[in-house]
Amino acid sequence: MQNVDVLLGLQWGDEGKGKLVDILSPAYDIIARFQGGPNAGHTLIFNGKKHVLHTIPSGIFRDTIINLIGNGVVIDPLVLINEIKNIEQQGIEVKNRLLISKRAHLILPSHRWLDAASEALKGKNKIGSTLKGIGPAYMDKTGRNGLRIGDIELPDFQDKFNQLYQKHLQLLKYYNWTEINENQIKEWFESIEYLKQLQLVDGEHYLNSAINQGKKILAEGAQGTLLDIDFGTYPFVTSSNTITAGACTGLGVSPNKIGNVIGIFKAYCTRVGSGPFPTELHDDIGEKIRQTGKEFGSTTGRPRRTGWLDLPALKYAIQINGVQELIMMKADVLSNLDTIKICTHYHYQNQVIDHLPYNLNDNTVSPIYQELKGWQKDISQCKTKRQLPKALLKYIDFIQETTGVKISYLSVGPDREQIIKLN
Repeated sequence: MQNVDVLLGLQWGDEGKGKLVDILSPAYDIIARFQGGPNAGHTLIFNGKKHVLHTIPSGIFRDTIINLIGNGVVIDPLVLINEIKNIEQQGIEVKNRLLISKRAHLILPSHRWLDAASEALKGKNKIGSTLKGIGPAYMDKTGRNGLRIGDIELPDFQDKFNQLYQKHLQLLKYYNWTEINENQIKEWFESIEYLKQLQLVDGEHYLNSAINQGKKILAEGAQGTLLDIDFGTYPFVTSSNTITAGACTGLGVSPNKIGNVIGIFKAYCTRVGSGPFPTELHDDIGEKIRQTGKEFGSTTGRPRRTGWLDLPALKYAIQINGVQELIMMKADVLSNLDTIKICTHYHYQNQVIDHLPYNLNDNTVSPIYQELKGWQKDISQCKTKRQLPKALLKYIDFIQETTGVKISYLSVGPDREQIIKLN
């Protein structure tokens, strides 16, 4: 019974997963977020309003759908509660349709301080952390020191907290970090009391029971494949597994329950923070894409780096995830360009290759491009495939032929209505 479909990003994040989950969610009973933390920013636009989610799954605006935060997620209670209150202010019921796995780990204020201290120490070698405490929280998880959501119900929770907090203070002394704010600890404990009012569940038991009842589940990823801790552009990556396999460990469902794997990518590439980016544009075209596409982080506000579509990287992401269906976002952003380039191969160590090599980090890779004619037409009002310009259809065909996977949907604007079914 393959009742769990997976939807994830195939680039360096920011592909538009939130919008797609919102669009696809009516076909599902449960939307389950399986990894990451509040560094994720899933933007949804409908009825002319912009909504940004950081921890809550993107099905929360659909009143018939249950949303589960899985065990693979790290949760900052302060961020989560602010998010809940913001949604409730819009007249949307949250508590009845939000579940949290007791196995999900907690982010403490001291995790955020450690994040900032560690990044400051790296100087020019910093990785571009969002400073949300996510890396240190995952380090405590793998170091078997972490606090979990289920711990807040235990009588010795305060003792567990004190033990971890004292460890953090010792580490901060090593970093010579003095910006310690005890008020944040007080606010954090207030938010823990609020958390106790929410529906805390054994997530893996809940989901497997739902699967046995024939319910449909969509596993929602955060960040993107090229930021995966194992398969991304290490060390410039996130601290969790962003790939399909992460849905199994991040939710407690077995691999044989995974059905369709849907991969999302932009018609071009973007990246936030440090790290390799073979097709990056440092010219007027790169800036034009940034401004037209409003490429600024929904969580951090940082300007995103922009570049041409990278097919070796896309094929790699498709292979790692077992993608069966592609969705292309932001084709409208490229509408005013005469010529569009696509990277088809790399020059690497005196060879021409068409795959992602182990090391992208030392400028050993240079892209080889194919040029295609731009479509130079506003497509934001197009409703059907027939209305799309021929040059755009050629661009789509080229990607499908190279990757061997069909593009099923094309996004032509930010609103939930601006989507065209292709296949």
